Amino acid sequence: MLHLPYRELPVAEPGTPDTRSPLRFLAWLAGHQKHLLFFNALFGIGWMVSQALLWAAVGAAIDHGIARHDPRQLWRWVAIVMALGLFQSLCGALRHQLAVTNWMHAAYRTVQVIGRHVATTGTALSDEIPSGDIVNTVAADAMRIGGAFDVFARFMGAIVAWIVVSLILLSSSLELGLIVLIGVPVLASLTTPLMRPLHAAQAAQREAAGRLAALGSDTVAGLRILRGVGGEEVFLDNYRRQSNLVRLAGNRIATPQAGLESGQVLLPAILTGIVTFLGARDVMNGTLQAGQLVAFFGYATFLTTPLRTAIEYVISTTRAYVGAGRVLRILNVDPIVQEPATARAWPSDIQSLVDQTSGVRLERGMMVGLVSERPEEASMIADRLGRFLPDTAGVFLNGVALEEFSVRDIRQHIVVSEIEPRLFSGELRFELAPHGYTHDEPLIDALHASSALDLLDALEDGLGTTVEERGRSFSGGQRQRLSLARALLSGAAVLILMEPTSAVDTHTEGRIASRLGAARQGHTTMVATTSPLLLERMDTIFVLQDSTVVAEGTHESLLRDSPVYRHVVLRTETA
Repeated sequence: MLHLPYRELPVAEPGTPDTRSPLRFLAWLAGHQKHLLFFNALFGIGWMVSQALLWAAVGAAIDHGIARHDPRQLWRWVAIVMALGLFQSLCGALRHQLAVTNWMHAAYRTVQVIGRHVATTGTALSDEIPSGDIVNTVAADAMRIGGAFDVFARFMGAIVAWIVVSLILLSSSLELGLIVLIGVPVLASLTTPLMRPLHAAQAAQREAAGRLAALGSDTVAGLRILRGVGGEEVFLDNYRRQSNLVRLAGNRIATPQAGLESGQVLLPAILTGIVTFLGARDVMNGTLQAGQLVAFFGYATFLTTPLRTAIEYVISTTRAYVGAGRVLRILNVDPIVQEPATARAWPSDIQSLVDQTSGVRLERGMMVGLVSERPEEASMIADRLGRFLPDTAGVFLNGVALEEFSVRDIRQHIVVSEIEPRLFSGELRFELAPHGYTHDEPLIDALHASSALDLLDALEDGLGTTVEERGRSFSGGQRQRLSLARALLSGAAVLILMEPTSAVDTHTEGRIASRLGAARQGHTTMVATTSPLLLERMDTIFVLQDSTVVAEGTHESLLRDSPVYRHVVLRTETA
């Protein structure tokens, strides 16, 4: 078999999709794999047309070889039949290989653009679309979109084969040729009335399935709480009710889809009967030869394949259209943070990051503490410095408005570690460093800095241990330390840590405080915390009140001079 060039998935850059309509999105996908589709169509045409010509060769072998008792002509046409068979096999194998390739490229490019959009949209997407529905779109709708690209080559082959057979029949019998030339599209058009109800039924079923997936995801996420309050039965009843709605919606799909699929059998059978009857009549009248009748019967039988393929393509494209609509529902959610019209080039070195609104200043290489009695104030400052808010006016990087830089550059160089650490399922080594390292030494160093080596020692497979979903096999403190190690491994020029030791004991907190500075040497770090153990290691500390800096200094100087700082850190009464 011919080996086609290997193309790695996922692709390096999926591109910017056309989100104006489902058809435009599908056309955008097709444009990205037009060469694959072109060659797939060629092999599909060769595969289908060779099947049609096979019957012409068989008929010629009968008329020129058997009927005339001419062995030479017989062997000649037998050789042609064998050559067509071999050609059909080769084209069929390559068509199938490219069909699967096209299916995978369309499906996985769709998954990639969804994943990229999810990563850049922030909470805007989860606020509008349930997470379970998003997962269902990736798992189901992307595959349905790929299915339309899978059938494309066979559909193109079906069209060309129908034209070829019609021309052959026209050259032998005008009546039969016209019947085939006109009859196939007429019979195929009889399925058109079923398309609208099928489209509507599939959309309704997909909507109900999405709600069911979201309900299941939310239930699993809150299962521990549900058990605590005895709410399992209530949610089980809700799940049963929604599951029944999905079942009923699926049943409504059955009627139009059954009509289409039964049409795949009935309509070609009608055409076969008509062509066979008229061909037999012409043989009896002496206007057709026996070999031509065999060929005509073969054509009629063969034409069931193009007609069934056309109906299958209609079903597949309908599913793809519905799936593309679900994909666009996700892609058309605007991200909270918008990209600048023209992004500035990222500076080679970050000298300062300043929030003029609050008065917080981060200088190159410094360890900065951020103290506030209200955690939401510190979170807001972190979100402004990391540009996670739609409006970050007043935040400047090296004297340039942060909004003038691309979000991708900001995410790469300014990392904000959340208060609630999140771990995903997968091998621990790649959970800590998603982009990977050639050796484990940096991972060990980061785990040492976050005082998590004891956790690693307790795992039988060490860094090769599989982390369960949400890291539920670890305690809150363990997840926090692993999250801190992951943040340190990012190597970000600016790292903002939100309460990185709130869930660990005092001894562990002391070890983290003593090691954090060395782990971040030469880089800028801000730690939002009220822990004296951490704060006494900071180069400077900003004290917030009403989202504004009211005091600045070292731990010792603020303890001496700032009542607000003493109140927050030592829990004393303000004067």
